[in-house]
Amino acid sequence: MSSVRHFASSVPDKVDFDTDVNLQKARTWDEGLKSNFATTSMKELFGGKKVVVFGLPGAFTGVCSAQHVPSYVKRADELKSKGVDKIVCVAVNDPYCMKGWAKSLNAEDKIEFYGDFDGRFNKMLGLDMDLSSGLLGHRSKRYSMLVDDGKINVLNVEEVPSNFKVSDADTILKSLD
Repeated sequence: MSSVRHFASSVPDKVDFDTDVNLQKARTWDEGLKSNFATTSMKELFGGKKVVVFGLPGAFTGVCSAQHVPSYVKRADELKSKGVDKIVCVAVNDPYCMKGWAKSLNAEDKIEFYGDFDGRFNKMLGLDMDLSSGLLGHRSKRYSMLVDDGKINVLNVEEVPSNFKVSDADTILKSLD
């Protein structure tokens, strides 16, 4: 598979498995207590797996809720039939917000949601941005990527966060052909 990159040449070619950056899987507060507020390492998330990740500015926001997540819910079975082990949505939100959002979109059985609560995941990948002018603070760019055992094989980054032209499920699906 050839590497495809749209608008983000500064992103590394591989996810660092040795980093101390972790994500928090979407959960309720009680689930957090039971797991001792466990986090998910990069190696645990990506090691030995083919993962489609899509990042977006935030839960419960316009394009994210109306188009981005629904595109992956709609195409989840097709992506998995092409060898994708998991589909992951990441946003700079806490895991409790992500749990409520996933539930509100009826997406929990198709997509794994993770909170990048401090934005370090997106910053590590060079996919962070300052949306303070829109009262959102530091957030994630809108993107999609295909990660195979940590190697970023496909990366599609929207030029502006309100765009939805290259980070959709159909674009990632085409890269798997």
